[in-house]
Amino acid sequence: MPRDPRAYLHDILTAADAISAFLADADFDVYVENDLVRSAVERKFEIIGEALSRLARVDAVMAGRVSRWRDIIAFRNIIAHGYASLDHSVVWRAHKESLPALRAEVVALLGTRTQE
Repeated sequence: MPRDPRAYLHDILTAADAISAFLADADFDVYVENDLVRSAVERKFEIIGEALSRLARVDAVMAGRVSRWRDIIAFRNIIAHGYASLDHSVVWRAHKESLPALRAEVVALLGTRTQE
């Protein structure tokens, strides 16, 4: 039985909320210096990208409603496969600048899903 596409949105929302919680009291220096926090944040960004990738396979229309979904999947691939050259400031900026908008879009999609 295929997984409900909304489950991938829930995975994204859960991972986004976890990143926000991990970094709630942190500044960039704390983030860079704390391997445990960096690892956790990077893992949750991987989950977000993987969930979007899987969503695109089962419901391309819904995935397409997420702004820059292809860029988010590419970001996941950079984190997973380009870890040795990962720039911590890029991850930090994603948390500060992109994650709130992504979260808002996912919340809206979960609240307004209609059958296509």
